Amino acid sequence: MKNNLLCLVFLLVSASCFAQFGVKAGLNFNSNGELREVVTAGENIIEDSGDAKIGYHVGAYYEINFSKLYLRPEVVYTKTKSEYGSSAYDMSKIDVPVLVGIDVIGPLSIFAGPAFQYTLDNDLDNATISDVQNDITVGFNFGAAVKFGNIGLDVRYERGFSENEASILDTNNVKIGTLDSRPSQIIFSLSLRL
Repeated sequence: MKNNLLCLVFLLVSASCFAQFGVKAGLNFNSNGELREVVTAGENIIEDSGDAKIGYHVGAYYEINFSKLYLRPEVVYTKTKSEYGSSAYDMSKIDVPVLVGIDVIGPLSIFAGPAFQYTLDNDLDNATISDVQNDITVGFNFGAAVKFGNIGLDVRYERGFSENEASILDTNNVKIGTLDSRPSQIIFSLSLRL
């Protein structure tokens, strides 16, 4: 038991020698999902996929390199916005992607992994939104990165594994529609290794 513990400590200390810490920021091109609105019971169901808008994100990462492979957990604050007709839907969240990447050739690498999301706030103009079904959801990221010294650029696609609906309520707290709050998005990031 003592030898196993020593081996684990040695392994963690060795891995930290090859670790890199950094900060990142960028733009998100997203659609916050579909708005499904029931105008009156049994009549007129309106579906609107919303107009994609530009959001932003800021965060930090910790990258552990193992030869050509790397593990990169990130913690990112993300703010997104979409428009549905005359209403704007704003959402803020904490994303925690855990990426596994491989260096392909030169400065180019590809990566993929799960992305955990915690919804902080969601707001639709002129309507009340209930809490989302699940504050914590899981999605998937995949993409490519290019590194030039301490600077990195990456592009990735993110999608949730399942919908995470929030109910839209009228002034009498009657459900008049639903909104999927787990967006698919294309994310562009600039990172700086510290």
